[in-house]
Amino acid sequence: MSEKRTDARNVRAGNRTVRISRPEKLLFPDDGISKWDLVDYYRSVSRRIIPQLRGRPLMMERHPDGIGGTPLMQKNAPDHFPDWVRRAVLPKEGGKVTHVVCDDTATLLYLADQACVTPHRWLSRADRPDHPDRLVIDLDPPSPEESGSEKSGSESSSEKSGSESGFESGFESGFEEVRWAARRCCALLGELGLPGLLMTTGSRGLHVIVPLDRRADFDTVRSFAHEAAGLLAARHPDRLTTEPRKASRRGRLYLDVQRNGYAQTAVTPYAVRARPGAPVATPIDARELDDPELRS
Repeated sequence: MSEKRTDARNVRAGNRTVRISRPEKLLFPDDGISKWDLVDYYRSVSRRIIPQLRGRPLMMERHPDGIGGTPLMQKNAPDHFPDWVRRAVLPKEGGKVTHVVCDDTATLLYLADQACVTPHRWLSRADRPDHPDRLVIDLDPPSPEESGSEKSGSESSSEKSGSESGFESGFESGFEEVRWAARRCCALLGELGLPGLLMTTGSRGLHVIVPLDRRADFDTVRSFAHEAAGLLAARHPDRLTTEPRKASRRGRLYLDVQRNGYAQTAVTPYAVRARPGAPVATPIDARELDDPELRS
């Protein structure tokens, strides 16, 4: 924590001044991380995160009572948001939703003032909401209870070394399986002539992100994602699955492609997660999969 602060502070962002109310309020009480710390972090990474957010409808994960309270998963922009915060009115079944679109640093800092710890972005942009420019495969490791049995399958000794050494906590249990799956997923995408970008989620797994040219609609992209995940699971049936029901996974890593649909969201690169320690979703290079220090 830094010096004692007043009940409100102003922060400059471009040609706007954003008022931060109750900057000392602890959003991560066990870690001593305040709202001002969250604002300061987002200001420091704004040049990296704004291009990831620009033009995209958002779902705001707000924690007005800190991460120990009940979160608000908010899609509609409240009426009290200032006029300069961009909105996008998009259809939903039986109606419409007015989403926030974060195009600049001032908006990002205003959202942090509203205790939006994590912005979750659409996989499409507001101007063509039915045509995604991102495909996401979420590598969801088995829980510690699911992964108690020894995995079968052939892998090199270097791939096994991380799991044999063990991890410091159950939170990291199964991450060696995530590394293994990420390598296979990127290899399959390479066979198909597609780039696979990797990102730690700040939770338990990794996202494999495929940039798209917005020609295909969500139905086409989702169908392709299901087929690709099915092919990968068929190649490694003892270790990978596309089964959404946990009871049917039998300790295998889940290749989750359910996010690839209209109005579905995924955590934004460089976003803070509402977990102890305030971990951050971080893009990584594929070569970093070999780094023994890499954690989810």
